[in-house]
Amino acid sequence: MSSALFSPLTLRELTLSNRIVVSPMCQYSAIEGSASDWHLMHLGNYALCGAGLLVNEATAVEPNGRITHGCLGLYSDDNEAALARVLEFCRSVSDIPIGIQLAHAGRKGSSERPWEGRGPLDEGKNAWTTDAPSALPMADNWPTPHALDKGEMARIKDAFVASTARAVRLEYDLMELHFAHGYLIHEFLSPIANRRTDDYGGCLENRMHYPLELFEAVRAVWPAEKPLGVRISATDFAKGGWQVEDSVVLVKALQGLGCDYVTCSGGGVTFEQKIELQPGYQLPGAEMVKRETSMPVMAVGMIRDPQFANDLIEEGKADMVALARGLLYEPRWPWRAAHELGADVKYPSQYERSRPESWPQAFPKADKF
Repeated sequence: MSSALFSPLTLRELTLSNRIVVSPMCQYSAIEGSASDWHLMHLGNYALCGAGLLVNEATAVEPNGRITHGCLGLYSDDNEAALARVLEFCRSVSDIPIGIQLAHAGRKGSSERPWEGRGPLDEGKNAWTTDAPSALPMADNWPTPHALDKGEMARIKDAFVASTARAVRLEYDLMELHFAHGYLIHEFLSPIANRRTDDYGGCLENRMHYPLELFEAVRAVWPAEKPLGVRISATDFAKGGWQVEDSVVLVKALQGLGCDYVTCSGGGVTFEQKIELQPGYQLPGAEMVKRETSMPVMAVGMIRDPQFANDLIEEGKADMVALARGLLYEPRWPWRAAHELGADVKYPSQYERSRPESWPQAFPKADKF
């Protein structure tokens, strides 16, 4: 039986064996921005999971671009060497394509790790001054960020370019830029966080100005044969914020600059957002972007049922599906999806004997796990 979820997809010169993506998942386990043994275990594990693509967690382009002290970075030689070690290990056990997501936390930086409370760091915990398009805090109990001037914006753009050059040396197969979840580039896009009065604020065209400049600078450095995508918040889920219609305009502009796909997530720029959580809750944004543009779209949002994921691809609502928490809970989800959909997926030789066909008594063909 054929399965749309397990059909190949080609982006530039990169062909994915299936449409399942290991989404970037912050681990908050880096040391001064450098990957640790935790990353060796974490990414090595997902290199074997059977997905078509593995994307590293959000990786900061400068120290103040981190969300927490434990966030990954690619702004120093030590950072680059640590990631080289992890990549060498992953590539020794799997041929899965590996991507990296570059990011800057903006006003959401200088925060506690999730299990420490997620709030802003106290001064006694080595807090730093965060940057944003405007001097607007996330909430009343959050510090006011520094409003970037044009020279500082150029510095951060240069930091993205420098991290891109490091990613080129590390031979990543794909890159994604983080324009979502209330981090710096999303802050420029959203009228909730951007109240500038210069040519980088105000109307939609102006608010898109810096994100598009940054994308164009990165595309010029990233190899022409390799895909470059963008993760967006398709909507802020908040009154007076970024809307799906704005995302369509942004995606068309990105497409003209050589963007190869968009991941349509949502929210994150304000605590006043109103989201009804349910499987596929992010899909309306993804569907509209795909319908209104010819851009390949990656769908996210509590996708755990294999048939549901397959239907998204089969019905043309998305081109890829990315799992995060679903894969944290069930790291071999692609294997289960393949079994339930009657598709084939690659297993490591050492794990071949675990295939359902190898002990069918435990997995009757019509049964789910």
